[in-house]
Amino acid sequence: MAFINSRKHPITTRKSSSASGLASAATLLTGLALAFPATATDMPASIPSSDAQVANAKNLPGVKVEAASNDYRVDRLSSPKFTQPLLDTTQTVNVITKELIQQQGATTLTEALRNSPGVGTFFVGENGATTTGDGIYMRGFDTSGSIFVDDVRDLGSISRDIFNIEQVEVTKGPAGTDNGRTAPAGSVNLVSKQPQLGDGVSGSVAYGSGQHKRATADWNQTLGNNSAFRLNMMGQDSGVPGRDKVGNDRWGVAPSLAFGLQTPTRVYLDFLHVKQSNVPDGGVPTIGLPGYSSPDPSRRFITGASRVDSENFYGTDSDHDDVQADMFTAIVEHDFAPNVTLHNTTRWGRTRQNYLLTSFMGSAANLLTPNPADPSTWTIARSNPTFKQQVNRILTNQANITGTIATGSVTHSLSTGVELAQEKAGTVGLGVRSPWPAANLYDPSADVGGLIYGPTGAHSQGKTNTMAAYLFDTLKFNEQWQVNAGVRLDHYSTDFNSLVVCGARNGPACGALPAGSVLPGVDASKSGNLPNYKLGVLYKPAANGSVYANFAVSQEPAGGNTLTFSAAANSADNPNLAPQKARTIEFGTKWDLLDEKLLLTGALYRTTVSNDLVQDPVDLQYYQVGRKRVQGIELSAVGKLTDNWAVSAGYTTMDAKVISGSAVANDGSSDLAYTPKSAFTAWTTWRLPFNLIFGGGARYAGEMKRGTDSAIGTPSFTEAYWVFDAMASYPLSKQLDLQLNLYNLFDKDYVSAINKSGYRYTPGTPRSAMLTVNFRF
Repeated sequence: MAFINSRKHPITTRKSSSASGLASAATLLTGLALAFPATATDMPASIPSSDAQVANAKNLPGVKVEAASNDYRVDRLSSPKFTQPLLDTTQTVNVITKELIQQQGATTLTEALRNSPGVGTFFVGENGATTTGDGIYMRGFDTSGSIFVDDVRDLGSISRDIFNIEQVEVTKGPAGTDNGRTAPAGSVNLVSKQPQLGDGVSGSVAYGSGQHKRATADWNQTLGNNSAFRLNMMGQDSGVPGRDKVGNDRWGVAPSLAFGLQTPTRVYLDFLHVKQSNVPDGGVPTIGLPGYSSPDPSRRFITGASRVDSENFYGTDSDHDDVQADMFTAIVEHDFAPNVTLHNTTRWGRTRQNYLLTSFMGSAANLLTPNPADPSTWTIARSNPTFKQQVNRILTNQANITGTIATGSVTHSLSTGVELAQEKAGTVGLGVRSPWPAANLYDPSADVGGLIYGPTGAHSQGKTNTMAAYLFDTLKFNEQWQVNAGVRLDHYSTDFNSLVVCGARNGPACGALPAGSVLPGVDASKSGNLPNYKLGVLYKPAANGSVYANFAVSQEPAGGNTLTFSAAANSADNPNLAPQKARTIEFGTKWDLLDEKLLLTGALYRTTVSNDLVQDPVDLQYYQVGRKRVQGIELSAVGKLTDNWAVSAGYTTMDAKVISGSAVANDGSSDLAYTPKSAFTAWTTWRLPFNLIFGGGARYAGEMKRGTDSAIGTPSFTEAYWVFDAMASYPLSKQLDLQLNLYNLFDKDYVSAINKSGYRYTPGTPRSAMLTVNFRF
């Protein structure tokens, strides 16, 4: 099993087709496949010898059975839509490998994304709508609705565990041509582990600060000459270092079967089940932070109040985040010829979330100071319990053909396909039936009895059906010049209906009806077409280098992120609005150095978002005349400097501004909120004799502005910070490694995220440690 050592080379032939009701799509693509002449020899149909199987296995994701690797290099993306290696892909892409994730002890998508500069969870949410799960911001925009698993959209505002993930691919710039509706800044794709030929068991057991306890197992078993079974499992019960009461209790299982490995027809059947019972983090008040001042002019003494303990928990024992996620995927791929492959993916997924977070607003009315001279008497109202009872579902089929043909002196690498999807989101409204008692500001207690809440009668149902077709073509004119072009057309239809409670927060007025009456909300349908395209020109001054220019367009319609419509005139989810459009131009260069061990990249980019909603100052109506822009540079280095010294590093600047329209930052400037001016991330390891590995990393996030609203006295920005981590790994035997991770070595006190009003923030994790035993057999 030691030969299954996927990393440096492509993960190319992994997705494919399964029988489904989408016969017309499969028939269309089969016809396209037969139209390609079988002239190239890029991909062998089968490899009968064991030595050839060993060679080919290195191109595939597999079970790691030797001492921990410190090679973070990947040459190709997993999606068949990307026909060229990363060196010749005309776009900024960060790939976070399994090895990098393991060395850092990362367990969630949010933690893994720290390796992509400027990508993170910087926004806690609005006061009545606290952000949950992977609330990702990238290049100035919320990207949490553009998360994919094996190129299929993953729905639900949950925290994703990565125990069954081979690598994380971060595509920056509009990804509408690749994925359909997406955020302006790009998308994130998680690549699942798949069965491979070879037998082995690997896993880990970890214990660390905050009573962190976690175990994983990865078992791969050959079932025959061409079949295999793989089982990934995870269990975790842990708190959060530096935070009281907050916890993560989850387990997951991911069995998968593969048939026809190393043959022209390969079938993968995957199932994923994850259950979480977490205690969410509502953050702590910003009182005492730099920039804080009293929200009440008559109580100036609050401005000089001491900072609250960052460990304090202001929720209750009833707070919970219960999630159940299930996902079934059938993948079939068939080689019609050495250079023509059909890929087909069918996915059914469902995510259920039941959530209660007791959040708060530190406004003048909610922050009480009975005895100004005795802060121990001060209280803050638990005024904004956030409820969520939601179910997301998806059913989709994606069919794709890849092939290579020559027309005269030009070689075409083609990828074309159709996608059909149905996505649903249903919610049940919950509300408070008894007042939440206030918390002591400096000594809060979660032991609060008598809390009563339940259904309000409100509910909503949203559904979006999508049909899409796309074509990508890389035209190679000679050894120096090529053009990468892609076009996609999505036809979507969204239906939404809701019942709402009058008199509630953001609800309609009750008029003559009693408060709490249930009224019809939004009942709307909308359909339309979303054309997206990208065009890149690439010049190769040498075989190991490229210089490129790329232009891309993407769109996101109203309700495209949440499957929800709103009747509010100032909401981007109002169905009367046209899709938001993003255009990106990028100039970059990539170089493969040190005998293909180290990939260096650099890019200049500018993304302009139009059709942004703006209120006219005269008639007070809202019009889609606003424009936002983010521009900057991004640099990265990934791979090995020597056989024993590996590095993954990235730096970016983000000049994110409102070009026309209302200010969105609290300080009144044109800056976009929740976007650091610059960001840096790095991780490096050294392998010493006897396979002893030392490593370390650094992360920097610049100052960030928060959003604008009516809050008074709260900080308008968060300060820049540096955080340093370290790691050591030593093999106790051929089967066991001992790994020690130290986080935030210098115990930096920093704000990792802030809410829109600035009343609450999430403290950065203080100095902590984790000890892990990695095993393999």
